[in-house]
Amino acid sequence: MEFYLTAILLGLAFCAMGFGIYVSLRIFNIPDITTDGSYTLGAAVTAVLLSNGIPLPIILIITIISGALAGTATGLIHTRLKINPLLSGILVMTSLYSVNLNIMGRSNIPLINTAHIENIFSFLNSSNLQWLGVLLLFTIVMWLILSWLLKTDFGVAMRATGNSEDMVRAMGVNTQNMKVIGLAIANAFTAVSGFLVCQLQQFSDINMGIGIVIFGLGAVMMGEALFNVFNARSIALRLIGVVIGCIIFRMIIAFTLALGVDPNWLKLVTAVIVLLVVGIPNLKKAN
Repeated sequence: MEFYLTAILLGLAFCAMGFGIYVSLRIFNIPDITTDGSYTLGAAVTAVLLSNGIPLPIILIITIISGALAGTATGLIHTRLKINPLLSGILVMTSLYSVNLNIMGRSNIPLINTAHIENIFSFLNSSNLQWLGVLLLFTIVMWLILSWLLKTDFGVAMRATGNSEDMVRAMGVNTQNMKVIGLAIANAFTAVSGFLVCQLQQFSDINMGIGIVIFGLGAVMMGEALFNVFNARSIALRLIGVVIGCIIFRMIIAFTLALGVDPNWLKLVTAVIVLLVVGIPNLKKAN
């Protein structure tokens, strides 16, 4: 039972990244590979600042800003230099590897004897229950913020930019700025996920973000597939679908490991799951 509870906790910790990928992929139609780097960036910044005794609220703010700067870099490369968004993300992700390594000063930072954010729920007896309280709180707050943002005039302009850039530009909206701001928001969410996961797992590692974008993409698409069954159209419900998708995805991976699959094959298993989630609906459409 504890094994699957840990999987649920990880799924909730990844929800911030899921929200970020939802913004980049579903709002702007950009598969943002920056995610791999900004996720690790959030974890690296958190680990270093925690090790130096910086208060958690300040760490969270710095983490959000660092993720936003990573997204801004990708957005500027794409919009100002007219480079393909996928390549822009790859360039920034590659650059962030060196940035993260220099921030950490080494490849791995343990946080075993460091106070973590779950201490705010110290009145609960179990560490897992403390983490469940923290992660539910973060998930609900981020869901409320993003649901509200995407319903504002600014959010509608963002969504319209992704749907029909030429039309929005004709209405006087600066679509380039919209993309830059959107990618900044997406990667700020992703960095928050790194902030949470590194504390949950009690370490930050330079390679922890490799392939993490695949998990996010799979979770978003799995949540959408689930809510398409109920024909849900509202932004709030679709974001709930992202949350459910993140949890289900982690549960599937946990179940796979419980069956005895070698952890060395975990990335391949993740890729296959995403392939099935994306490919099967397309096969049904073709038929």
